[in-house]
Amino acid sequence: MSLSFPAMRSAGDRAGKAALAAVVAAAMAASLAVEPSIGGLLTAALVPVLAAIAVIDGRHFIIPDSLNALGALLGLAAATTAPEPVNGLLAAVLGGAGLALVFLTIRIGYRALRGRDGLGLGDVKLAAMAGIWLSVTAMAVAVEIAALAGLLAYGVTRLAAGSAVRVRDRLPFGLFFAPAIWIGWLFDRWSVGLM
Repeated sequence: MSLSFPAMRSAGDRAGKAALAAVVAAAMAASLAVEPSIGGLLTAALVPVLAAIAVIDGRHFIIPDSLNALGALLGLAAATTAPEPVNGLLAAVLGGAGLALVFLTIRIGYRALRGRDGLGLGDVKLAAMAGIWLSVTAMAVAVEIAALAGLLAYGVTRLAAGSAVRVRDRLPFGLFFAPAIWIGWLFDRWSVGLM
């Protein structure tokens, strides 16, 4: 059974679209304010991609490959703007492969233990994209934010419906992970500023 998120189901109305557009515009502006460079511009371009992933996964439990690929390409382009572009690109590729491997291992392990999928391949590909964009520390921050936000949303939704927690309920992880990637990017910029 799928968990229903009424706010995502009704995002098609004008108020929902306007609110989403305002949040996306604010995040794009914040990206440029935090990093007024080509890297910030590429991050600003990533924001609507992440928003689209969140909305689509929230509605349909699908993360389109095209959006994951676009986000990854933007991340690779951003990596080449590092002071040492080759090292930046290598770190991005290794980060993407590493986080994707962690998610793939979780997917395979869950399937072996439970006999069903607990994590979609779209989430594994989204993890690859996240790893391209984020440092190892920010990857952990983003995954933790997404997991906690998802669990909190699930708990509140079940409580509001007066229903018990069910082990077989589905949760659109990309709905929470996509925005957490941008928050992880902010965390990276903040931590660099402190050093």
